[in-house]
Amino acid sequence: MKISIVIPILNEAETINTLITHLIKSLHSTKNIEEIVIVDGGSIDGSIDIVTAFSKGKKIPIRIISSNKGRAKQLNAGAAVAMGDILYFLHADSFPPQSFDKYIIDEVLKGNEAGCFRMKFDSSHWWLHFLGWLTQFKSKRCRGGDQSQFITTSLFKKIDGYDESYIVYEDNDLVDRLFAIDKFVIIPKNVITSARRYNEVGVWRLQYHFLNIHMRRWMGASSQELYQYYKDKVTS
Repeated sequence: MKISIVIPILNEAETINTLITHLIKSLHSTKNIEEIVIVDGGSIDGSIDIVTAFSKGKKIPIRIISSNKGRAKQLNAGAAVAMGDILYFLHADSFPPQSFDKYIIDEVLKGNEAGCFRMKFDSSHWWLHFLGWLTQFKSKRCRGGDQSQFITTSLFKKIDGYDESYIVYEDNDLVDRLFAIDKFVIIPKNVITSARRYNEVGVWRLQYHFLNIHMRRWMGASSQELYQYYKDKVTS
């Protein structure tokens, strides 16, 4: 049983090599990893050249593919070419715990076909610490892509992967569907994820808009309406 790590990127020249180095150093065994699939959504900062040069001579195959921009589209594109029994979806600024590969495989062998890790932000801000604390609870309201997500390839295909109509909220949509069929577990180890988005936008401003997006989704907002809100309020 082997894992394909799928990482969507868009202009991640400053972080991607650090992440890959961390992944390799954190492995319990290189035998557990089929490959690392980097899915580029149109980077213009030299990310691809950096990964290409960095990947030479590595024990684990590092594949680079191109995709239309959009995390759901990129994740599905990576899953489509992945050869592992398990898919592990990871953001470019999230760093899994030591022996993450063993923890994932152990859960799958126990019959848990999908799940995530707990999460901590690389920030001392009390609110971000609180958000990380919440990820220990088995509630779909406490989930997010920053915690990383694993799922068997067979189950991913069975539920038709990520819904590409979502430009934001794609991770939560997948989790909602997995919770609906009782196929989700939280591994009690922490992914350390960057607080850079909170630092750029502002902790309270970004949190307000994230909560607004969740509320709009719960009230029936479409994927396009969620994206339009995010575009208008967060990225503008």
